[in-house]
Amino acid sequence: MPNTPYSMRRFAIIFSICWAVLIGDHILVMHWFGLPWNAAIIDGLISNVLLFLASLLVMNTLRYYLPRGEQYVNIFFLCLLLAVLWLLITKWILKTWIGSFHTGYTDMLYHSMPIRFGIGFLLLGCMTMISILWYNQQEQKENENRKADAEKLSKEAELFKLRQQLQPHFLFNSLNSINALIGSRPEEARKMVQQLSDFLRGTLKKEETQWVTLQEELQYLQLYLDIEKVRFGNRLATHIACDEATHQLKLPALLLQPIVENAIKFGLYDTTGETLIHISTMIRDKHLVIKVINPFDPETSSPKQGTGFGLKSVQRRLYLLFARTDLLSTEAKENNFTTIVKIPQTS
Repeated sequence: MPNTPYSMRRFAIIFSICWAVLIGDHILVMHWFGLPWNAAIIDGLISNVLLFLASLLVMNTLRYYLPRGEQYVNIFFLCLLLAVLWLLITKWILKTWIGSFHTGYTDMLYHSMPIRFGIGFLLLGCMTMISILWYNQQEQKENENRKADAEKLSKEAELFKLRQQLQPHFLFNSLNSINALIGSRPEEARKMVQQLSDFLRGTLKKEETQWVTLQEELQYLQLYLDIEKVRFGNRLATHIACDEATHQLKLPALLLQPIVENAIKFGLYDTTGETLIHISTMIRDKHLVIKVINPFDPETSSPKQGTGFGLKSVQRRLYLLFARTDLLSTEAKENNFTTIVKIPQTS
């Protein structure tokens, strides 16, 4: 449970000033009705210090017990009880201290009891309402923070799951290719094992980082492309055209590999001959724009429906990170399938 409102410096200062004004006003009123200054000061200090302590008691009680629904009746009776106790204790102390040396004070004290009770009950009620509102606000903030933390953990877990799901598919294909190369081309198989090792090592390192520069992502992507070129030989060719101004721009780690994998899938699996995968980057409207273009055969593939798990996972990641659904788009035109990704740049 949060601390009391009095633990806040601003509230403590304002609260203390208001109480000092209340004490001063009490003293002036008592002196106005004929009490000498010494008696008026004692009356004002004792009455209001005790009332101040009662208010602190209310604050501390509500720190551990916040009323709900019909329980507000209990708070009403608590204020009533505290007001009565405060009045009785104040009466006894003032009668003992001031009544012994000031003739006529006892009668004035008795006649002022209803007014004192009303003021005390009103002040205790105000402090109770202020405390309830403050504690409810703090409780709401705590609930919102817990909800935000839970959503953040859930989002991070889903992002991690999406990134992990992309690797087994590629790993199985690579191992099958290595198995096929061992007998006929052992040197290429050995090279592919080394490249696969470097690729997976880079993956483990990038799992610790949410964001990387485009230059780092392209270096990692090149490891993936080297492996794929061993698998497909001369059939796979790539052309990367990057604006130098985009090299240090940030994007989510491991974002490009599933996009390029999707391009290779539809560029090579359903076509014959050499396939050129074209990758370009640029800056547009404070966005890092990445285009991946691959050829496709409209008679054997369905690119408009062929977004597959790879692109769907990328779209989901972008939504979780930016809460936008317009950052990934695809189009098929003139036997070319284009995937466009836009990464907002905050700085």
